Amino acid sequence: MKLAQRGKIIYNEELLGRLYVFKDRLHAGRELGPTCREILKKADYTLAVPMGGIPVGIMVSKELNAKFDILICRKLLIPWNREAGFGAVDPDGHYFVDEAFARAIGLSNHDIEEAIEEQLNEIKRRNDVLRGGRGYPSYDGLRVVLVDDGIAAGYTMMAAMNFIKSRGAKEIVIAVPTGCLESLLRLSDKADLIICLNVRSGPWFAVADAYAEWRDLEDEDVLNLLGEAGCMS
Repeated sequence: MKLAQRGKIIYNEELLGRLYVFKDRLHAGRELGPTCREILKKADYTLAVPMGGIPVGIMVSKELNAKFDILICRKLLIPWNREAGFGAVDPDGHYFVDEAFARAIGLSNHDIEEAIEEQLNEIKRRNDVLRGGRGYPSYDGLRVVLVDDGIAAGYTMMAAMNFIKSRGAKEIVIAVPTGCLESLLRLSDKADLIICLNVRSGPWFAVADAYAEWRDLEDEDVLNLLGEAGCMS
């Protein structure tokens, strides 16, 4: 693996711009984990963003000998295009909105408020199912690694960073198998470091294009993964 660095972004030169470089999320985690260990040595917490970040995060957490948890942030969805978003919200109800984009596509204040309420309800549901309804601790003075299966627009990861920063994290590292260069550069303004093996750029970006096998994960899939890894609360 030939690692290179651009600003705060560390990436694999051999995977630059390539498609379908990982078999699935577990394979991506097995590739990302040792790279994180090589660069970071250790961390206090690995927080995985569900759902797709969980199998990746489990692998990274083991390599870093870090406490593992799930950080449930949710993308704010465009009402007429449920695959796309315009911001994200964290478990405390704090939200990040791409205001220029939201106005450009004609979203009203009411649309935005409804999207936030919808995702706060989903955060509570997922917290009850996946985390047993637990609250989140303080991360005061800690090194926290945020993991997802990839970064497209980066809204959810921005909300996740704001959340752990508000809870005192000393160092924030983003670790993802794949990511859009433009979004990674924006996130690097707040992150201390970004580790992304497969960096791609261009007008059209899909996280799924880094994976040979891709499907949405359901609650049962995640609970099985957590149980097998011994990560159940």
